[in-house]
Amino acid sequence: MIEQTRFEKLFSTPLIRFTVPDHVRLNAELLREGARLRAQSPGVEKSNRGGWHSAGNLFDHEATCFQELRQIAEDAVFHSTRKVTSKVDPADLKLKLFGWMNANPPGGFNAPHTHPGAHWSGVYYVSQPDVESGTSGMIEFIDPRTDLPDWRLFKAPAFQMKKKIRPAAGEVVIFPSYLVHWVYPNETDDERVSIAFNATFSKPKPNKT
Repeated sequence: MIEQTRFEKLFSTPLIRFTVPDHVRLNAELLREGARLRAQSPGVEKSNRGGWHSAGNLFDHEATCFQELRQIAEDAVFHSTRKVTSKVDPADLKLKLFGWMNANPPGGFNAPHTHPGAHWSGVYYVSQPDVESGTSGMIEFIDPRTDLPDWRLFKAPAFQMKKKIRPAAGEVVIFPSYLVHWVYPNETDDERVSIAFNATFSKPKPNKT
């Protein structure tokens, strides 16, 4: 009888989810500030199709709700980094956060894309319309490994080609920025609003003496 001596999971891709306390109050403030920004700017075109994408770095705005969300994003990024490594303390590194708001009206969606140049990407859900069935409001991640068709015969979660989830309002999702992802079309009559962000670490410059 053979005896197992070790079991390792190699090359895994982390997906980490958080819930924000008091998110009902925060989300109401974010929607008000978002409406103000949308009245001032037509936004930009990125991966959004039929929706609004804010221009510039949302975290540069002084509104209290945006700064509160910036701290939430930083906490989530630090937690996620410490989850995958104990050899580097993220607090010792320089962190750049860049955020933007997405508003998907009925039929709006985000095309498949990645976020080159960053370490982590994340999404905070401000408004997520309720649905009873279907894929509306879901974000889907695509396996970055391409040479796996035969392994899918085993129906093992570690080798599935796609993973889709429907986060709730007040939830943060963190994932590596290299991971291809997209958002299904909004099939409801209400807007789906989220705030996405990229987190990029770098080594701090040495102090000059």
